[in-house]
Amino acid sequence: MSTEIGAALGEAADHLTVAVQNGVATIEVHRPAKHNAISFAMWHAFGRLMPVLADDDDVDVVVMRGTPGGPFSAGADIAEFKTLRADPEGARNYGEAVEAGEQAIIRFPKPTVALVEGFAIGGGAQLAVACDLRVCGESSRFGVTPAKLGIIYALPSTARLVETVGSAWARWILLTGELVSSDVALRIGLVHEVVPNETVADRVYELARTVASRAQVSQRGGKAMIDRAVAAHTDEDEEVLAIYQQSWTSAEYAEGVAAFLEKRPPDFHAARARQQT
Repeated sequence: MSTEIGAALGEAADHLTVAVQNGVATIEVHRPAKHNAISFAMWHAFGRLMPVLADDDDVDVVVMRGTPGGPFSAGADIAEFKTLRADPEGARNYGEAVEAGEQAIIRFPKPTVALVEGFAIGGGAQLAVACDLRVCGESSRFGVTPAKLGIIYALPSTARLVETVGSAWARWILLTGELVSSDVALRIGLVHEVVPNETVADRVYELARTVASRAQVSQRGGKAMIDRAVAAHTDEDEEVLAIYQQSWTSAEYAEGVAAFLEKRPPDFHAARARQQT
């Protein structure tokens, strides 16, 4: 683990681990004694960590997971609520930390994949939904449960949920607070794939390697275009034209065209390395 990553984790280093191998960074929520509950310090750490990984040329894709075998996460560490959320000011500060961490994941320019084993509840579901892609096991369960705690789910988080599953299922999830099964999660778009429990990790890392092999300029631009489309910003303004221009002038574009014409797989990693030298 690099010095920059260690500094970003800070006091959450005991409960968030980061490993990078062959372009895939794995962020593991590691609090098995608390079912991988997410603490205030961990939400803060996400806000610092994601920009560090965005700037790391060795990272092409990020996999988010709980401890191997699950669960993904039981959500927020409710034990902190009696101290850190004991009054309105504390609740506001806590909510701001959660939003900052969540938005750092959502705005991360590289692809992110949630590897969900077991349940993802409350903040755990929020963490998974913040990722671009989600794969879970057959026994996984999902729920967003503020209605069981007297909490209002934050507007940005609600908007992300609505974007993911639509308003009708967002109403079901938020108003009932009930858990949904993996097959329902797949049907409503909460996850992209459901696989046998014992193959979740293998499938996710296979997917991550595929994603890591693609052109980063296309992925960054694609994420930006999707965000604009969701926000109904469909004008091809100067920002959009600049994204197009970045693609047209990139070594990855040149490599992609050359590989197609030469009938060979493209090597986007080598193309990026050439552009950086």
